[in-house]
Amino acid sequence: MRDIIGNIEIRAIEELFINIHPIQPGGRLTPEAMKALISYGDGYSTCDWCRKPFRLDKIRRPPIEEFHVKLAEFLGMDQVRVVPGARRGFQAVVSSMIEKGDSVIVSSLAHYTEFLAVEAAKGVVKEVPLNENHVITGENTAKKIEEVKKETGVFPKLIMMDHFDYMLGNEHDVRGVARVAKDYGIPFMYNGAYTIGVMPVNGREIGADFLVGSGHKSFASPAPSGILATTEEWSDRVFRTTQMVGDVTKRKFGIKEVEMMGCTLMGATLIAMMASFSTIKERVKHWDKEVEKINYFVKEFLKIQGNKVMSELPRKHTLTKLDTRGSFDKIAQTHKRRGFFFSDELKKRKIVGEFVGATKTWKMNTYGLTWNQIRYLAQALQDIARKYNIDVA
Repeated sequence: MRDIIGNIEIRAIEELFINIHPIQPGGRLTPEAMKALISYGDGYSTCDWCRKPFRLDKIRRPPIEEFHVKLAEFLGMDQVRVVPGARRGFQAVVSSMIEKGDSVIVSSLAHYTEFLAVEAAKGVVKEVPLNENHVITGENTAKKIEEVKKETGVFPKLIMMDHFDYMLGNEHDVRGVARVAKDYGIPFMYNGAYTIGVMPVNGREIGADFLVGSGHKSFASPAPSGILATTEEWSDRVFRTTQMVGDVTKRKFGIKEVEMMGCTLMGATLIAMMASFSTIKERVKHWDKEVEKINYFVKEFLKIQGNKVMSELPRKHTLTKLDTRGSFDKIAQTHKRRGFFFSDELKKRKIVGEFVGATKTWKMNTYGLTWNQIRYLAQALQDIARKYNIDVA
């Protein structure tokens, strides 16, 4: 069997290959989540036992209400909601905090969805510059806040900062940023799209007012899924309930939450996230092992003459940006397949996930690979180098 139906192929990437895709590894489903997809795949499957007050996070069977409570505890926050992706978490926070013309502080490596969330609210993005190590610091954040105050006459209304960015996978000083935010009295939103679900994250310890996570990037959950958590101080604002009344019917809609558009992550996406939760709680305890593996790989990767790593070293995250302009890209210049030769060689060795045809700079992620797979991956790249007469130390 090659197709599900028609020309919709069966996807067997994780079963047949070593997948180093930069954004897929943390979202690999657990066996329990796979079962949940089948069992709760029908559109409104979670509504079987929905009773008053008719809100998703209040459903007790399956134990969705209990999951919300335990998830908040896991993240060191007071209130949590599940949302259709981290971007909807950004949107909920920004739309509830920002008015037209308000400034929002973000990283110079911020994800585009942070920009879109601010633009949708008619706010203005103000970027914190990177330091010489391509990292955001609390000091530079404070300088940017003062610049905005001098330029506009008022302080920014929100700070949104990525713990690890999506471009280089570098770690940014979120604790320092949180301290600066507190000093200035500005709410701080921690972007944990690449951390929540793969490494320990405690919002209270960090000093965050809001945490946003991605189910399909880091929580072993289907897309689209995400997490938004906050403290009691801000919960009434970001999770405000509807007050509107129909002028003809006089209808009201009880405790439906405005930023959540009522119910959010229904059906199989939510239940699969719940099914993966026990695995998530265990795997975050072993983040140090994942970091150890990527640093081993990087050491072997750099033995290939001309190879460089664009991300900070030693690595603190499994998402890493590589530079092979001095090695594989030189071969691509004269190869009849150009840059695709490299993808061909990787696929022959059952490795996929790199940007097909890229030989200059590209990202990869080793999260979840076994030690045997890590060693095989490193050896495969060295074997390709030797095949094309690139020196390997």
